[in-house]
Amino acid sequence: MNVVAINGSPHKAGNTFHALSIVGKQLEQAGIGFEIVHIGNKPIRGCSACGMCAKNRDEKCAMKDDGVNDAVQKMKNADGIILASPVYYAGIAGTMKCFLDRAFYVSGSNGGLFRNKTGASVVAVRRTGGSFTFDNLNHYLLYSEMQIATSNYWNIIHGRTPGEVLEDAEGVQIMEVLGNNMAWQLKMREATKESVPAPAPIQKVMTSFVR
Repeated sequence: MNVVAINGSPHKAGNTFHALSIVGKQLEQAGIGFEIVHIGNKPIRGCSACGMCAKNRDEKCAMKDDGVNDAVQKMKNADGIILASPVYYAGIAGTMKCFLDRAFYVSGSNGGLFRNKTGASVVAVRRTGGSFTFDNLNHYLLYSEMQIATSNYWNIIHGRTPGEVLEDAEGVQIMEVLGNNMAWQLKMREATKESVPAPAPIQKVMTSFVR
């Protein structure tokens, strides 16, 4: 089993990275593979709503030159996915938001590539806006019919300069508990996948309130 973590920070070794590393350590100690995919430093454009991923159904976004499609395949082949972002103006960092819109649009347009996987969100913040960002990251997981791993508080860790989050004792514990719970959930799913099959996907009903 393996987990792919998407690092939406522009800083490769910033606080978002440190938070993910804490979670990853617990997963690896449980025998689960862990990889961080750093997308926050890439020139990723937002979704243009062209609909080509739904038309072609090739598991690819039409914009193919910025690493989004490679990351989608890593996420598709993983057993678990972690979405991690710093907080910019009380929300998801811009590049991360662009990535998520496109990656999850591709997933949904191709039969739900991330459906039934174990997912979690992680937020690194200096002071405030963490809960709002955490909620927004979870929207992607919940919409995709993913199973959410939890901790003993919201998955938010506090710090400003790189590595400062390691001084947030409660935040560190939150990440450790998240890693342990995610490992347990993944192992439970693996152990019961034959005896308790996942629900079959259904065709989504789309309605509009404009009459």
